[in-house]
Amino acid sequence: MTDHAAIRAEVAKLCAGFPGEYWREKDRARAYPTEFVQALSDAGYLAALIPEAYGGAGLPLSGAAAILEEIQAQGCNGAACHAQMYIMGTLLRHGSDAQKADYLPQIARGELRLQAFGVTEPTSGTDTLALRTTARREGDDYVIDGQKIWTSRAEHSDLMLLLARTTSRDQVARKTDGLSVFLIDMRAAIGNGLTIRPIETMMNHSTTEVFFDGLRVPASSLVGEEGQGFRYILSGMNAERLLIAAECIGDAKWFIARATAYARERQLFGRPIGQNQGVQFPIARAYAQMRAAELMVASGIARYEAGENAGEEANMAKLLASEASWAAGEACVQTHGGFGFAAEYDVERKFRETRLYQVAPISTNMILAYVAEHVLGLPRSY
Repeated sequence: MTDHAAIRAEVAKLCAGFPGEYWREKDRARAYPTEFVQALSDAGYLAALIPEAYGGAGLPLSGAAAILEEIQAQGCNGAACHAQMYIMGTLLRHGSDAQKADYLPQIARGELRLQAFGVTEPTSGTDTLALRTTARREGDDYVIDGQKIWTSRAEHSDLMLLLARTTSRDQVARKTDGLSVFLIDMRAAIGNGLTIRPIETMMNHSTTEVFFDGLRVPASSLVGEEGQGFRYILSGMNAERLLIAAECIGDAKWFIARATAYARERQLFGRPIGQNQGVQFPIARAYAQMRAAELMVASGIARYEAGENAGEEANMAKLLASEASWAAGEACVQTHGGFGFAAEYDVERKFRETRLYQVAPISTNMILAYVAEHVLGLPRSY
């Protein structure tokens, strides 16, 4: 797996134009970082995985991981746009020629944003097979009814990838059947059966609830075959987890760099606080955790790019990287003492942001359940 050093350097330059003051202001206002996302779009980074034939960069997954990791390592927040990276695979692998020809060039040019991913529901959570949003065929249309939650960036996306039930659970041979994926044009849908309601959270994540009330979409919105949607979504999960893990590695690197710099500079009792083992050891341990997680991310990406099943590595990479970023955040806050809670240092903002990744897009417990069952061969726990 290549390190993509040149890409990292260019991303770092772009991020330098969006310093801590920019992110603090967005955080205070709970505002979407439109200027930052536009800059990434203009530079072509959000089209990293789109093939060159459609105007994208045609990079492998490692290229996308390098972009997202560097964004986090520079103190910025890739969560404002990362879904365009990790849900792109569903359209690339399963979209029709017409869908790809229509949407991919526009996405690559930054004219359209594919940021919204409608899967989770209030009553089902990670039990995706229990979702209740339905899409029923009526002539040349599908009519969609239901609700999604934690649909981040829905207010700032032109397109949504939606998972809905097209056949009821009691009419399918296997419980994984009967779910379908749709590519929804939100520009036409809002106010015509689609309603978005923001959810205020502990970090500025632009997340929402989305309500579907008789939303009518053309049958051409269906991605792939009807009833195969759960498999399509699953096929993209490994990429999602590896990219989120890369972001966590970037967060950990930012925390460690901030903590070590402050520990060298801060003088107490006539000596730098970094001379004390009580300050050194948590930072050193966090660094070791980050490096170990980084190796697992690299291993998972290598398997993914080789076309192999990277399920084990992707899940463990996400688990280890999210825990490493949190440990680095803990060490950074503790090193800064009271200043770690001061907004002007950016530590508390990043601390809140990185905590999310032990819960989403899949929780630590679900990953442990996966490893127990699919790697260790233990009985299924749910």
